[in-house]
Amino acid sequence: MTIVVGHLATPEGQEALRTAVSESRERTAPLVVVTSGKRPLDECQAELDELRNGPAAGLDVRLEEGTGDLAEDLIRAATSTGAELIVIGLRKRSPVGKLILGAGAQRILVEAPCPVLAVKV
Repeated sequence: MTIVVGHLATPEGQEALRTAVSESRERTAPLVVVTSGKRPLDECQAELDELRNGPAAGLDVRLEEGTGDLAEDLIRAATSTGAELIVIGLRKRSPVGKLILGAGAQRILVEAPCPVLAVKV
């Protein structure tokens, strides 16, 4: 069983990553960090190395390159690893925006093969 999280350089992406590290440590589960596919892999790898030497020290953390469709990539990674949890970050929305969760988040919640933990920034 693993914890799956998307790697985004946004406040909500960073909060999701912090929460995923915490969940991975608490559950003693490997952590799979899926890139968005929009940033160079070596840049993401450098950040992952910092994570391994910092908050995620001692954890089994691996990087999986995304295709650019983060919802699809997270669902695929969760399915292929038998994940016990997907962690996503959500941002605060306006009253009108609250009517629509966001296509990617909604898709993950509906299609995920495991529970999804949504953390709000």
